[in-house]
Amino acid sequence: MTRYPVHDVEVVCVADSRDKIGEGALWCADEQAVYWLDVPMPSTIRRYDPASGSHQSWPMPEMVTAMAKRTDGTLLVASQHGLNVFDPRSGEFRHLGALEPHLPKNRTNDGAPDARGRFWIGTMQNNLGPDGGGIPIESAAGSLWRVEPDKPPFAALSDLRIPNGVAWSPDWTKLYVVDSMLDRIYVCDFDIDTGAVGPRRTFSDAVGLGTPDGNAVDAEGFLWSARWDGHCVARISPDGEVDRVVPIPASLVTSCAFGGPDLDTLYVTTARLGIDDAMSARYPNQGGLFALKPGVRGLERPLYAG
Repeated sequence: MTRYPVHDVEVVCVADSRDKIGEGALWCADEQAVYWLDVPMPSTIRRYDPASGSHQSWPMPEMVTAMAKRTDGTLLVASQHGLNVFDPRSGEFRHLGALEPHLPKNRTNDGAPDARGRFWIGTMQNNLGPDGGGIPIESAAGSLWRVEPDKPPFAALSDLRIPNGVAWSPDWTKLYVVDSMLDRIYVCDFDIDTGAVGPRRTFSDAVGLGTPDGNAVDAEGFLWSARWDGHCVARISPDGEVDRVVPIPASLVTSCAFGGPDLDTLYVTTARLGIDDAMSARYPNQGGLFALKPGVRGLERPLYAG
């Protein structure tokens, strides 16, 4: 990390949730609250209200990996076996259908909605057992799927190993997709009107910062990349250069999302699965939800149109 500019700001653990693998940070503007997930079973959806400090949790019937808010206030939830709708108000969890019934070893991973209300979700060979233990990934079996109402899902990219960090440039002309197994962030030309995705090319393969995981784009077009085993979030310029890194008091940093009334707070999820006693002592809140003021604002996250 020392080769990159370090930006030290106050980082506060706002929810000591002790997540095995916290993921999928999502700010809901209408609720003024942040949602996130704890992925391995027993899987959980979580919600934090910064105004009241309250923290809610809902256990899930299967492993959940990504979410998008829907226009009716419910959540579109990607899970091990496909897509679902979850209503935090009633607790109802309803299965919509599978994405890859022909690939029973696969599961969903990270995803996000675009400005036209389509949901983009990556799939991969499942690497987590029922007890949270690891399963070796044997092939690049994953794809990036485009899901939109009243149309069949479409695989826009294939041959992915661990797809993560689905995000777009502020003008919606660039799509960013991470392949964590390759320590690489890709960028593709993107047509917001049609949803067409151009060929992938390497955007960032920065070394010495751990593995890229989830990400968020700020209003200036810089990508904030959560770094697994990197102890930080890295801000990457539109030309792919590391602008700065912000240390996080956790080794396994997994996702981030801009939130707050002015979208000037960065919420960061972390993980504690597999950490040893020394790392746990160094970072006692690892696995929690953190918040910081990065000095820039983010972009409002679209809703899923279905």
